[in-house]
Amino acid sequence: MRAPRLLACIASVATLTMAVPLHAQSSDATSHAVASWIVLDAPPGAEGRAQTNAKLAGWSVDAWGNYTKRTGSGRPLRVVACALDQSGFVVSQITDQGYLRLRRSGQTSPHQLWDQFHEAQRLRVLTRRGVVKAISAVANGHFAALHRGDSLAATIDQLWVDVGASTRADVERMGIALLDPVLYDRPAWTFEGFATGPNAGARAGCAAVATAAQGTPRSGETIFALSTQRIFAWTGLRALLSKLGRVDAIAVFDEGRLTAVDGAPPAPAGGGRGGRGNALTTLRTNLAAFSDSVRIVAPRVRWPGTLVESIHSADVTALVAAAVSASGAATGPTNVAALTLDTARVNPPRTDAFSALERQFLALADLPGAPGHEWRVRDAIKSQLPKWARDRAITDSAGNLVVVAGPERDPLAMIAHMDEVGFEITGILGDGRVTLRTMGGAVVTAWEGRPAYLHFNAGADGKAAESLRGVFVPRDSARLRAPGNLTAWFGLDSATLVARGGRVGLPVLAYKRGERLGGARLVARSNDDRAGSTALLFAVQRIDPAQLARKTYFVWSIHEEGGLNGARAFGAKHGRELTRVYSIDTFVSSDTPLESPHFAFIPLGSGAVLRGLDNGALTPPGERERILAVARAKQIPIQVGTTFGSTDGSAITAMGPVNTGLSWPGRYSHSPAEVLDLRDLESLTRLIAALAVTP
Repeated sequence: MRAPRLLACIASVATLTMAVPLHAQSSDATSHAVASWIVLDAPPGAEGRAQTNAKLAGWSVDAWGNYTKRTGSGRPLRVVACALDQSGFVVSQITDQGYLRLRRSGQTSPHQLWDQFHEAQRLRVLTRRGVVKAISAVANGHFAALHRGDSLAATIDQLWVDVGASTRADVERMGIALLDPVLYDRPAWTFEGFATGPNAGARAGCAAVATAAQGTPRSGETIFALSTQRIFAWTGLRALLSKLGRVDAIAVFDEGRLTAVDGAPPAPAGGGRGGRGNALTTLRTNLAAFSDSVRIVAPRVRWPGTLVESIHSADVTALVAAAVSASGAATGPTNVAALTLDTARVNPPRTDAFSALERQFLALADLPGAPGHEWRVRDAIKSQLPKWARDRAITDSAGNLVVVAGPERDPLAMIAHMDEVGFEITGILGDGRVTLRTMGGAVVTAWEGRPAYLHFNAGADGKAAESLRGVFVPRDSARLRAPGNLTAWFGLDSATLVARGGRVGLPVLAYKRGERLGGARLVARSNDDRAGSTALLFAVQRIDPAQLARKTYFVWSIHEEGGLNGARAFGAKHGRELTRVYSIDTFVSSDTPLESPHFAFIPLGSGAVLRGLDNGALTPPGERERILAVARAKQIPIQVGTTFGSTDGSAITAMGPVNTGLSWPGRYSHSPAEVLDLRDLESLTRLIAALAVTP
């Protein structure tokens, strides 16, 4: 039989290349190796769809997709097994509007909040033609007042998957079909010796089994199995055992638990864990039909059943020792790092009309820039200004980046903000967890149970210490949607965290990776307002300062979220001289399946948006007509709408200038999965440049 693709994915001393730097410590090498197993795509019934290539000599595949290796001969006959499959979903419907609906795969949910943990998450749709990137929708953060009644935890009925399509035909052209697996697109995440991700304990067990399979038993024969369809009552393993008949010993490496198991299962457990103890008892009972000697090994993990289930390298080492012992070898290989999978996921660059705009946007969007901590973004924008603008650029006393040019008449300002919603440390608990407060209107439920970064401020040399990796701590169980007091943990106790630079006031943000969806759609964490900052930057790059019609301030402001602080400081100094201020910021659109289309409905892909009315400003009819006339004359696609929220201009307009919001329509605002259309961003760039030179 032809070797399956999964066999080709297990590399001998390969390098993990998913933006996870390897360190010298053995614990780090171990956790990185396990992280590479965690990110392997292996949905139930399609475990062979793994898309990586390397080698594992001597393994074969059976009709059920079990990967097996036999070493030694004769009696005793042993089986050492793990389960490779993972919890996920399948496509159950493709809507006429181009969204996917899901059904959970498997008999039970791994966690009471499993469905809600997938809101605003990156997803991978595994089609016959390859992987299609997607995100799951979440209600717009700016529309929180419209969702006050949504107090219960989200279920699968609230999960809508956005692949960047507008119609069913768009989806079908991507190769997506019913029953295609849909999985959380997890990064290979490690921190302080922990490997993190869904099914972390089970995947660590498979890494241990594969490591032990490199040894030889003292006597008899050992069959190693990376089995399939555990989520359906261990279908693959039971099929394998049925073919073998009675064996002398079975050792099964099961999913992780709060307390490690080795041997007899614990008493049935209730509460929010879904009776994992009962599952162990059932497994042991089923395996007893095939052997009188059954050993079940389950590692100790943190936050079992969540998207940030985490296992420490010390517990991985114990798993390997157990696997070697179960295999009957006197001694055996213990270096899990030698079985690091090559799971690099390369997104080839686009070469369409929006590729330059996309690259510039992603260069800004992936930078951390919590309110009051925007220095990385400011430095990046300044470095990309054309020479004429860079020579004039100043950083004012508030931290705003300001470029002024044009003749001394009729002054106006064009302002976009550099910051993003996030969190700030309010306290450090004894166990090292940090308490948090929101900065801006972050959709808190969308941060719970996902990878986190603690970012440090720049020192006198303009550099900062390397950011600490960790997780936003998930609840063990819950019935309500809101998590209450959100905390984060970085694998350190309080004393060590403080010694490493942790303190109250530092920002904590999520892991970020912006990328293209279908067509011209793009998803990133900080579209609001890195998209506006990019549009303003691109407009400045296209402007000849000699053609400016008036004195123009181009401003990239700080701390818009939660206070408009940068704009207030700029307005205090320049507001009274201005005649107009254009706020370059998102238009939060109801063009999502979770919002009513009767308010703020501006479709993505149809052009820039003039914010005629929001919570902070009403554009006078004369100014609206002037802007629309400029757009028509330049054949720039433009839409007009009203939405919630306010902009930097709201802090300046009381000093005299007319404030108008210039925007692009966006979905899923203030979440980790904000979506925009590059066609709208290009229209906005053209509009900004046109208004700057129009008399």
